[in-house]
Amino acid sequence: MLITRTPFRMSFFGGGTDYFEYFSRFGGSVISTTIDKYCYVSMRRFPPFFEYKNQFTYSKIERFNEPDELQHPLVKAALKYIPVDGVQITYDADLPACSGIGSSSAFAVGLLQGLHGLNNEYPDKMTLAKQAIHLERDLCNEAGGMQDQIAAAFGGFNRINFSENGYDVIPLDVSPEKLSELEGNLLLMFTGFTHFSAKIASAQQKNIDATLSQLHEMKAMTDEAEKSIVSGNVDDFGCMLNKTWGLKRTLSDRITTDAIDTIYSKALKFGAFGGKLLGAGGGGFYAVVCSQGKTEEIYRRIFGIQVYSF
Repeated sequence: MLITRTPFRMSFFGGGTDYFEYFSRFGGSVISTTIDKYCYVSMRRFPPFFEYKNQFTYSKIERFNEPDELQHPLVKAALKYIPVDGVQITYDADLPACSGIGSSSAFAVGLLQGLHGLNNEYPDKMTLAKQAIHLERDLCNEAGGMQDQIAAAFGGFNRINFSENGYDVIPLDVSPEKLSELEGNLLLMFTGFTHFSAKIASAQQKNIDATLSQLHEMKAMTDEAEKSIVSGNVDDFGCMLNKTWGLKRTLSDRITTDAIDTIYSKALKFGAFGGKLLGAGGGGFYAVVCSQGKTEEIYRRIFGIQVYSF
């Protein structure tokens, strides 16, 4: 059996500038990190003793002979892109799908890596990232940017620059001490709502020309944000997240809701420096930066329960 483990990500700055419609004209830049929460894709050659040749198990079980019989669009496209016949595939994850942590792209990367592995192929990180982008954006025709696939394939805390010529992945030079301090001040809060990012991303893409000034400012912020992260200035990092969240929420009327705004307002009231909703918006996880030792208190005062860690 072959098992891939692919990390989810937190995107902090520059989201929206990784859309082709923007960076092909102006260049783009994002800052994100992968986290210690993962999706797992297990595969094996399926025994030839059943009425069907293949099986895919996720929230339901699909048994099929040909990829076109599948309902799941990503797996259908992947098996046509990298043909593997007689396979059993199982998906598991540490966090829920459609929650802003790049789950679909992490799954795409892990799935492709597994299919390559069954064929005794071992593509490098950039090849996996580009193939995952092709799978989601071209073959599945899903709206969205291109940072998630790169983040999942490369892992780590990175600045990713986009241009019409391709992508550059630049690891941030953060000392272990500064990284530990940032982790201690960062709170990941689940809003309780999930979302379909492709619908929100599609609305953002249609609004790009109308929101160029916000996108330009969000891209420019990545320079200052990189300096604050590397220097370990947590206060500035949190305040900049608050600013970029204010810009992001103007990109589309689908990005936030009254319920989401209430959660964030409470976090600020109880001592957070700032934060933002992860992913395209509409639900999922908030990343909130707090002063040292305040994370559990803020979470408890908002939700009335202890922070869940695993």
